Order: sequence, then structure tokens, then C-alpha cells
Amino acid sequence: MAKTFSPFTDLDTSHIILICVYAVTIFFLGILGCLCLNKYRSMKKIIRELRTGRSVVIPQVSSQDSPPPSPNVLNIPELPERITESPLQRQQTKSSCRFPWKPPLQVPRFTKADVSLIQLIKAGREGVFYKARIIRGTCRGHSLVTCKISKEGITSKQMENEVSIMRKLAYHKNVMQLLDWNTSEEPYMLIMEFMSYGTLRSFVQKNKDELIADPELQSQLTIVSYHIALAMEHLRSKMVVHCDLALRNILVSRFPWEVKVAEFGLARDLTRMRSRRSSKKKQHKERVPLRWYPPEYFRNNYYSFKGDVWAFGIVFEQVMQDCWLDPYTSRPTFTDIVKILENVVESDGDYVDVDNQRMMNIEEK
Repeated sequence: MAKTFSPFTDLDTSHIILICVYAVTIFFLGILGCLCLNKYRSMKKIIRELRTGRSVVIPQVSSQDSPPPSPNVLNIPELPERITESPLQRQQTKSSCRFPWKPPLQVPRFTKADVSLIQLIKAGREGVFYKARIIRGTCRGHSLVTCKISKEGITSKQMENEVSIMRKLAYHKNVMQLLDWNTSEEPYMLIMEFMSYGTLRSFVQKNKDELIADPELQSQLTIVSYHIALAMEHLRSKMVVHCDLALRNILVSRFPWEVKVAEFGLARDLTRMRSRRSSKKKQHKERVPLRWYPPEYFRNNYYSFKGDVWAFGIVFEQVMQDCWLDPYTSRPTFTDIVKILENVVESDGDYVDVDNQRMMNIEEK
């Protein structure tokens, strides 16, 4: 009797196993593909909601699994009575809505309750400066700091603009360094490095008699002006106009060797402006430091780097009277001023004995 042929009769056990493996593999690949597709659709939905400004629910991470705090923020434990949504989380959402492809800006986790105000340094146009101490821990290694607290009427946008400019300036030995900030809840605050002797204006007033009596001490103002010119040259390289250069906005840590430009509340980043014309006509309540502003500002609402040069001449009038030339194009640049002052400082006739007892007595007051 003839044997009936069937293709399955020739399959051995190994072939059957191989076919089953292929089938299972294809099945799991199909499931994985469906999961990836759902994940992709979910991410597109989240990004779309972020761009349109809609809130997105983000699962909270358990405190036991939370990473240690960043060294860039205050090392202060969270108080139990505080709300669960920190200023950091709120700012991250706000930043992601605008530029979801960029990392969020650092935002601190502190309020006025986290610092102890010790002494008033100065009251500025937009805020009050205090010598302060961090109550718990340090801020980037600083326990003593300078704390600027905004005045009533100052908006978070104004403070954020100041933060943005100070962060853009980064580090320079003659520019006040920003350590941390809080622009998410009032009172808005900036935490900056501490400067021992307050403003240059109060320092000069306090030591006026010594400065008048000793020509050697008077020459120290040339060194101070040189350091400030270096700071302003740095601002120029970053396309930042200070707009409020005055003795009250220069802080002293060690006279005359360590002085720093501060107070960037009126400063402008020219890379973010459509025009260098002032917005004075649009903002009738805008106040400016009259004696430090150049004539071109009052003629045509124009302020530029040469406006800062004009203000520099007011601050150090015995050194640089060319800063007041009109038209403004005739004034020297800060690079020119730095070179002029370098020649003065490096002159043998302008060297002083750093062990001079009267100089030491001034710093010890």
C-alpha cells in the first residue's frame, strides 16, 4: 500500500521548537511596539501641554529617594509646614513652558525666614541691602552674605531681569557675585557675597578726614578707579549697560584692593533690546539718578556705554574729566580708561608702602 505524503511528517522536534520561538518572539515584539507607540503619544501630549501653558501632573518622588540638595542652593532642610510645591518646582514648570528643550534655571528654596538680617548697608531705588547671616547651613560656603530685599511695587519680572544680568556677567573679581535668589514669592530676595565695609560712599565719608590729610591715601582712589574701570570693561564685553554707576553702588571689602560694582536694578542687556532708546515716554513713573545721567539721555532718551563713561567721570572726577565730553562719541571707552589708569598705577611715583600704618588704621575702623 502506497504511503501518503504530508509536509508535517518530515518535521522533527527541533524544527517545531524553532517555529514556536519565532512565533513567541514576534508576539513580544508586537507588544513592545504597542508600548513604545503609547509612550511616544504620551510624550507628545505632555510637550504640547507644556507649550500651551497647561498644567501637567508630575508624580512626586519620595523624600527617601530624593537626591541630596545641589551645592548651588542654600543647604537648608525643608520645614514641615511648607507647601509641597516648592518655588523650584513652580519655576521649572514656568521655564519648561517657554523652552521645553532647555534645562530649567536654578531657583532657590529659601525665604526671608531663612536669613537673619544683621545690619542695614544701604537703601536703594528698588531694594534694601542688609548684612545677613544664613540661619542654617551656608550658601555656596558663605555664612555671612549681602541680602537685597525688594521694595513694595517691584515686580518679580524686574528682579528676574536683574538675576539674568548678574548670571550673564558670571565671575569677575570686581563685580558683585550672585549666590542665590528668590523671585517666586514676596518679598523677592537676592543673596550675594558679603562685603565687609559697605558702600564706597559711606567708606569715603567715614574716613574723609584721613583721606584729605594724607596725599598717599588719596592716591588709593586711583587704584579703586582702576578696579571699577576693569569691572565696567567686563560689562561692556558682555553687552551690559549699568545705567546707575555711583559711589553708593560700589561695595568695599578691602580698600583699595577689593572693590566691586553692585546694584544691577537699572542695568540693561543690549542683546535683548530692540532699541537703545529709553522707555521713559512709556513709563512715566520711571526714576533715574539725575546727576549721573548724560546729556544725550535728556535730549533724545539715549543711553549707551558712553553713558556709563559719563557716570564714571562723576564718580572719579579728579581722575577722568574726559568722561564728560560732549558729544558722547568724543568720550574714551572703558578700554581706553583702563589703559590710562594702568599707566598711572604702574608709575613709580604712585606706588605706596602697603605697611603704612594710617592705611591699616582705616581698614580696622
